[in-house]
Amino acid sequence: MSALVGTGALIRLALRRDRVLLPVWVVCLAGVTVATGSAVGELYGTAESRALLATTAGGNPAFLALLGPLHDSTTAGGLLAWRWGVFGSLLTALAAMSLVTRHTRAEEETGRLELLGATAIGRRAPLAAAVSVSALACALIGAACALGLVGMGEGVAGSVAFGLGFAAVGLVFTAVGAVTAQLSATARTANALAGGALGAAYLLRAVGDAAGERGPSWLTWLSPIGWFEQLRPFAQERWWVLPLALGLALALVTGAWVLVARRDLGGGLLPTRPGAARAPRSLGSALGLAWRLQRGMLLGWALGMFVLGGVYGAVARGVEEMLTSNPLLAQLIARMGGSGALVDVYLASILGVVGLFSAVYAVQAALRPRSEEIALRAEPVLATPVRRTRWVAGHLLFATIGNAVVLAAAGLGAGLVHGLRVGDVGGQVARLVGAALVHAPAAWVVAGLALALFGLAPKLVPACWAVLVLLLVLGQLGPLLQLDRWAMDLSPFTHVPEVPGAEVSATPLVWLTVVAAALAAVGLLGFRRRDVG
Repeated sequence: MSALVGTGALIRLALRRDRVLLPVWVVCLAGVTVATGSAVGELYGTAESRALLATTAGGNPAFLALLGPLHDSTTAGGLLAWRWGVFGSLLTALAAMSLVTRHTRAEEETGRLELLGATAIGRRAPLAAAVSVSALACALIGAACALGLVGMGEGVAGSVAFGLGFAAVGLVFTAVGAVTAQLSATARTANALAGGALGAAYLLRAVGDAAGERGPSWLTWLSPIGWFEQLRPFAQERWWVLPLALGLALALVTGAWVLVARRDLGGGLLPTRPGAARAPRSLGSALGLAWRLQRGMLLGWALGMFVLGGVYGAVARGVEEMLTSNPLLAQLIARMGGSGALVDVYLASILGVVGLFSAVYAVQAALRPRSEEIALRAEPVLATPVRRTRWVAGHLLFATIGNAVVLAAAGLGAGLVHGLRVGDVGGQVARLVGAALVHAPAAWVVAGLALALFGLAPKLVPACWAVLVLLLVLGQLGPLLQLDRWAMDLSPFTHVPEVPGAEVSATPLVWLTVVAAALAAVGLLGFRRRDVG
């Protein structure tokens, strides 16, 4: 039997399973691209403002590390490629990696792929189907972005280069996900390995861009995300950069093709570390078990948010000059983050983004019981004297206290870097850690919603991620789209005091905490009354 027998059937199955997820990714990324292009075109509507931006962004290493170089400031397309290119590439890569893992390693982990393998399905057919579906998603994202930019009136060549750049980065990390799916025995570890590769690519690009001509700028060429920048959409496109991404993707897919035949179904090439002969006493409690399951994710998120906070803190010192020279940009950030000193306005706006990122961690932590339930590990635990509420409450603790730790890590990173630049480390650390922690109650509301869905309607749990996308749109694009106040108020982050730079009122924080507690109580009560599984 051919190793590819059944590939077509598996592709149709994957497309059916992702009939909602795929359109959401495509529409969201294309929509944000078009909306951002329109916003930056309006924000920098004069030649003077664009010239000032080019001078400020081009000479600030922090801006170069965060967003990359601004190759062309004379067109809205060039500004879009600078402002959104790096982050859009990251999101496209995340979509590609998650799709491959979802249809390969996750299927093996749950045992579904073994059942399919008992039919007329070739050994390499699942990998080929997953790569094909992910490549199709990348192509659709690129095409939708290109068509949207052409519809805005941007140049055809630049629009096509922009879309192909997103698609090329997605293809590379499709291949990365295919390789990591062969290395680990669990989908969680495979995603972590692929995420680490993506983080390394971003770091290489950031260091190379910030280094300038006198430093190791060649590091940018070692990053697929850096290749998007070097493609230079809307700035005399370098079409010869695209074969670099295609070649790397082909090489990695070939490697995954070889590796998939050298391991057992359900196993990974990396050896699994055996556990201790006797379990520690801490595993004798629900909280101890939750710590054992959650600690890796908590430490990883805390470290990542600390680095992110440090990057944002590095930008804070140089942003004042940029905001002062462009009143329109100052007004935009004021609408997003508050009022007061310009640096405080900037810090308030980026801490709002950090708060939204922390909500992703809170949802992941709150939904860990659902993962245990799907993997059939919850039922053996609950067959012991452990009560359902106590078991879930152990994970809920990490969704709340752990979220505060993640936010504090981001505030600490921002405070340390910004404090060193302004000569006030102690004051800035205390101020920014407190400003970051203010967003915890809003993140708890999202975690409470996730737990409520887990307890009442577990099949609707994936809707939590759609809620996070909605919150991102409301927070980042709501002011630009001039949405009504009631629509903006749907986001719990809208009710968070805009600090630093504004007075802190305890009333909205108390109400957000009450709402979060009520949602969590509903989830606990619902889980007590429904069947496990």
